[in-house]
Amino acid sequence: MEPAVVWDRALLGYDLGGDHPFNPVRLELTIRLATELGVLDGVSLLVPEPASETELGRVHAVEYLEAVKQAPLAGWDVGHGLGTTDNPVFSDMHDASALVVGSTLLAAREIAAGRARRAVNIAGGLHHAMPDRAAGFCVYNDCAVAISWLLDHGFDRIAYVDTDVHHGDGVQAAFYDDPRVLTISLHQHPFTLWPGTGYSGETGGPGAQGTAVNIPLPPRTGDAGWLRAFHAVVPSLLSGFRPQILVTQCGVDSHEEDPLADLSLSVDGHRRIYAALRELAGDHADGRWLAVGGGGYQLIRVVPRSWTHLLATVLDRDLKPATPLPPGWVDKVREAAPRAELPVEMTDGADTTFSPWGDGDNDPVDIAIRDTRRAVFPSHGLDPDDPRD
Repeated sequence: MEPAVVWDRALLGYDLGGDHPFNPVRLELTIRLATELGVLDGVSLLVPEPASETELGRVHAVEYLEAVKQAPLAGWDVGHGLGTTDNPVFSDMHDASALVVGSTLLAAREIAAGRARRAVNIAGGLHHAMPDRAAGFCVYNDCAVAISWLLDHGFDRIAYVDTDVHHGDGVQAAFYDDPRVLTISLHQHPFTLWPGTGYSGETGGPGAQGTAVNIPLPPRTGDAGWLRAFHAVVPSLLSGFRPQILVTQCGVDSHEEDPLADLSLSVDGHRRIYAALRELAGDHADGRWLAVGGGGYQLIRVVPRSWTHLLATVLDRDLKPATPLPPGWVDKVREAAPRAELPVEMTDGADTTFSPWGDGDNDPVDIAIRDTRRAVFPSHGLDPDDPRD
């Protein structure tokens, strides 16, 4: 059973315009890089269709859908978070946004129908969109719509893990009171970064306590600290929750070169995260893994390499870190950005070793780990202070 890859050039239509940081060129460069490295050899790319209004209505209010459709005609600042600096109005905004949702829904359907165990959509991951407003470059929330659809098509235990540098607030909000969905977000501390949510004390609504999990990390956390926090929290919770599918938002704005945030991960750290997610899906979700993209604003040096590693990991075609960047890809980038300083390999040369939590360190990352474990582990019958749990 081959993994599914959803892609079509029409997804480049989700374009917020001008010098907006959420530039679709990052998607184009990723697909081109993955193609030239042979990652997509023999893979039949699945072409999505836009999500219907009924499907979008799983998460979004009818009046909001109408506002999105009318926004290009109405002009600047039309309410609902539209027409702002973060979420400028653009032509065909409804159709382009619905296509992103449709692409993640297509990936979900492939898994639900048993045609694939894994599926990936790098154009997805618009995790900030709320029921009645756009937020954080996100018009419609493809992650939440896909999870809602899965809940109605044979799944009643879904785990969502968000590795974007920003809190996965829209997905958390959509399922905050639903014990069938475990949302886990690792992100830069909300005191230091938009959207200002995602504290460890946000743990779920009545009847769903412990199913919202937040690990707020201090600025400048690098690979070792991030991986230490991830492994101190996520595997234990997935083991207890026993999800039928793992949905992951794989934003790469946690990289040290990203211009919009202050974590310090490397491409090598990202690659190790994807490998861990694949392993966890195999251990705890019968191999079912739906991966989407997300944030990432170092458009040339970081996003294409990191998400090419994501595609390779989903497809079991892992690339060696020292794999050289193909000359054709480099030449194409230099045509468009002749002054860009390009890496030469699929690695940053970073050391991603880390010490497991409980080995005696006591730094700000450990404080975040402790606070999160104490907030949610008791709800799952786990001892927050025992490193074995």
